[in-house]
Amino acid sequence: MSIQELEAAVSHLAPSELEQFSRWFEEYMADRWDRQIEADVAVGLLDDAGKRADEQFDAGRCTPL
Repeated sequence: MSIQELEAAVSHLAPSELEQFSRWFEEYMADRWDRQIEADVAVGLLDDAGKRADEQFDAGRCTPL
């Protein structure tokens, strides 16, 4: 299915179906994001960012949320 076909199909959904599709798509994208972060962590892509965050915390440059 092309993007144009997908767009046309979505634009013809009934309001309740569009809401259901929207919820599903948000969950799908969140799960995809989580898997990408997990993959990045597994190969060490976030190690430097974590070290910098720890250094900032240890230096007292962070505030509680």
